[in-house]
Parts: sequence; C-alpha cells; structure tokens
Amino acid sequence: MLDLRSDTVTRPTPAMREAMARAEVGDDVYGEDPSVARLEERVATITGKPAALFVPSGTMGNQIALLCHCRAGDEVIIGEGAHCAFYESGAGAAWAGVQFEVAGRGGLFTADELSRAIKPPFYYHPRARLVALENTHNRAGGKVFPQSDVLAIAAVARARGLGMHLDGARIWNASVASGLPVAELCEPFDTVSVCFSKGLGAPVGSALCGDHETIVAARRFRKMLGGGMRQAGVLAAAALHALEHHRERMVDDHAAARTIADAIRKVERVSVWDVDTNIVNVDLPGVPAARLVERAREHGVLVSPSGPERVRIVTHLDLPSARVSEAAAVLAAAAKGAVEEARP
Repeated sequence: MLDLRSDTVTRPTPAMREAMARAEVGDDVYGEDPSVARLEERVATITGKPAALFVPSGTMGNQIALLCHCRAGDEVIIGEGAHCAFYESGAGAAWAGVQFEVAGRGGLFTADELSRAIKPPFYYHPRARLVALENTHNRAGGKVFPQSDVLAIAAVARARGLGMHLDGARIWNASVASGLPVAELCEPFDTVSVCFSKGLGAPVGSALCGDHETIVAARRFRKMLGGGMRQAGVLAAAALHALEHHRERMVDDHAAARTIADAIRKVERVSVWDVDTNIVNVDLPGVPAARLVERAREHGVLVSPSGPERVRIVTHLDLPSARVSEAAAVLAAAAKGAVEEARP
C-alpha cells in the first residue's frame, strides 16, 4: 500500500534508526541532553536565528509563538486556511486568547491585503499584534510564498508595529523549490516554527526559532503546555540526521508530485492545481471526493479528502521512485472512475 495521505506518514530509514540508537542523551528539562543541544544549535544556524527550542510538534511551536507575541484579546492576521487556525483544535483561542483575521484569499496574501485587514486603532477593535505566514501553505496546495511578497508584508508589519511569525513546517520544501536558502526565507520573521516530521522524514519533532529572550520565554511556555521532554536525544538525533541527509532529496518529491498531477490532469471534469512542491490538490466538481479515495484504496494507494469535492495527495521519501508512475496511473484511473460513476 502506497500511503500518500501526508508526508507525516514516513518511517525512519535504517540509517536514521541507527543514529537514534547511538544518540547521546540526558535530561533535557535540566538542559542536559547533548543531542537536543546540538539540534537546537544546528537549526538556529540554518534558519539564521540566534536560538531555537526543540518541541514535540509544529502545533506546539506555533502556539508557543502566539503566547510569546500576544496577549488575550489580540488579533493575529493570517492567510486563509492557515494551519494555526484551521488544524490546531482552536488552541489559539484556548491558550493565547487570540482571534484571527484573514488577509486575502487562497492562503497567500499581499502587503496591500494585509493593510486592509488591519483594523483602525479604536479601543473597541481587537488590537492587531502579529502577522503569521505559512510557507509552504498546506491548504493552498503546497504553494511557496513569493519572497518579494514576504518582504513587502514585513515592511508593512514593521511600520504598523506588528510582529512576524512564520509557520515554516515545510520551509525545507520552499527552499528547495525556490532555490533560496532557508535563512533568507526566514530573515523577515521574529519567530519561525519548523518541522522535522514532514518532508524531512523524522518520526517526531519541531523547533521554534527566534532571539534569545523569546526562546527563554518559549521554554517556560513549553513546560506549561506539557512539552518538557527528558531523554529526548533519541528524537533529536533523528532530526539531525534528517537535516543532514534528507533536505536535498526533496527535489525528488516535487518531481513525483508533478508526475502524478500531470497524469490526473488528463482526466475530463477534473481540475488539478498547479504544483509548486510535494502537494497535489485535485478538485472534482460535482463528484464526492470519497469516491476517488475509495477507488484509489482498492488499488493500493491511500489519499485523503481535503474538502467535499477535493482530494489531497502528498509525496514523500517513502514513495519509491520506481513506483511513482504506478501511483500516477492508479490515481488517474481512480479519478476517471469517480467521475464516470457520478455521471447521470
């Protein structure tokens, strides 16, 4: 069974398991785990930030960032479908007490759209405090946020006294696709959350990066949220291995996604989004997404519905290059069968 529901389904490679088995460990709550310390230093260097904090998940990284930047009643401006508002169980309201305002449509937005989303500074409005971007943007189909737009957004945010947070769970994909270094993509932001358990293929973990003062505060919030880990070096070792060995190979995931998209695009009455990275969004107007999902499953490929008539396909390192054409053929046939079944 080929599992293309997400890039979170990957399993550690034999080399990664070996690195985990050999990891030096200590009690990280006491600050004594050498592998965690090495990971935090390494990811801070890669993102160009002074410090980093290892956290169990990207959701925790994003939520700690909200706690560091905001007070209860503040407003966070995001793109449509942003992970921190769409996939984090209402945590922004529950823990940081923030509300979200959407700029633009489709996930990405411009500096002008940000300006229009900022409410006037009247006492009866929520106070805008933070702009949060997602790069790549999951629900937008793995779109890379154009760096020229990021820089223009950052200029508006600075002029209006707003902080900048990057949900960079898939920043590694954005870097490979754009050709820009991760540090350059992260430079306009005060805080950056990155994930090791998606395209990089580690089993667990993310990091929040920022200046030293922010990361000191973040460590306390991590403890509050139950994210303090003890001998976490076995997990940090997996992330370190992934950073060193699994970044450049993401070009293969992007190529596989394009191959699959091209095959499905030939099916009538099906709309396939342009592919930037490793996510393929397929729209089936008038056809329940579940029909394509079930047909694909019957032929050995798992994919997920991401809307009533939309299917998401995600490529990753557990999809062997030798089976990309097979996956593309199965999914194209499943799409064709779903469409034909729905015809009156």
